[in-house]
Amino acid sequence: MYQLLRKEGFARRGEFTTPHGTVQTPCFMNVATCGAIKGALSAYDLTDIGCQIQLCNTYHLHLRPGDALVKEMGGIRQFTGFPGPVLTDSGGFQVFSLAKLRNIREEGVTFASHIDGHRIFMGPEESMRIQSNLASTVAMAFDECVENPAPRDYAEKSVAMTERWLWRCKEEMERLNARHDTLNRKQMMFGINQGATYEDLRVENMRKIAEWELDGYAIGGLAVGEPAEVMYRIITAVEPFAPADKPRYLMGVGTPVNILEGVRRGVDLFDCVMPSRNARHGHLFTMEGIININNAKYERDEGPVDPQCDCPVCRRHSRAYLRHLFKAKEMLAMRLSVMHNLYFYNHLMQMIRDALDAGEFEAFFAKYSEILDRRI
Repeated sequence: MYQLLRKEGFARRGEFTTPHGTVQTPCFMNVATCGAIKGALSAYDLTDIGCQIQLCNTYHLHLRPGDALVKEMGGIRQFTGFPGPVLTDSGGFQVFSLAKLRNIREEGVTFASHIDGHRIFMGPEESMRIQSNLASTVAMAFDECVENPAPRDYAEKSVAMTERWLWRCKEEMERLNARHDTLNRKQMMFGINQGATYEDLRVENMRKIAEWELDGYAIGGLAVGEPAEVMYRIITAVEPFAPADKPRYLMGVGTPVNILEGVRRGVDLFDCVMPSRNARHGHLFTMEGIININNAKYERDEGPVDPQCDCPVCRRHSRAYLRHLFKAKEMLAMRLSVMHNLYFYNHLMQMIRDALDAGEFEAFFAKYSEILDRRI
């Protein structure tokens, strides 16, 4: 259930209540693809740095360790130790991005595992069954994520098929939630808006799936190579047709400024591997912009990564030490850097919520929208 607490322009401050806890929105969902954050952070670390939702991936967990095993271990929350809500991506994006050989048809997709090449079939029902075994809080519908730019005729056919798949997902989830042996019989499901970069296809698709009374609505198929201005244009076009009483999720986005722009256009939920991926290479986010800790100028820098940050890393370690860890190729370098970046993202979302609570989001946006992506 989503409760809108206040608005400033199109920006929304709300609460998303789930069977596993209430999420304050806007919110960034931390990506633990295989049940762990790359960079050696555990679920308990995530709790310590203010993470509200953990995001895990259906495709990867189906391959390793296997969704049946996760069910046997009590579900993904019990397995990882994360106490809050967990959202599982349907696996659709990974099927279309990782599988070099795939055959798409109405029933679903046959593809080769990126691990050992063995053939796998996944369709709407299979994706829902896997996610039911994982017992996540929110399951994402199985969809086709097309490349941008996509030919219009292909985009039209893809949207139509994704709509048929969504209905099949809905029916299968209702069936699974009624089973006595289902771990999470209150599992929620989000539908995914598609339509490539064609505004009319996007709007028509959102209008249609909004009638199906889903638990939330995602905007998928963006942040896959198109210019940011195109992404913002699509969000702006779709927003008026997304149900106001349901959470809106912009998938795979993004940079701090992408998030600010998304919030300004009415988005509630975000996820992206960027903060952890960048951190593993020494690119760290601060309230003054992005620093590369590998640079020689930090060799004797006794200051914290970000003087405005209160994360465990900034409280305890210097830039000089963190740079040394990277140069020495110590695993601790990645752990500390990922911890800082994820804290930064979660704290940024708290600052956005505070600004919305105070009716000062536009001022916050004006102050930081040109700073946060700046390379120092």
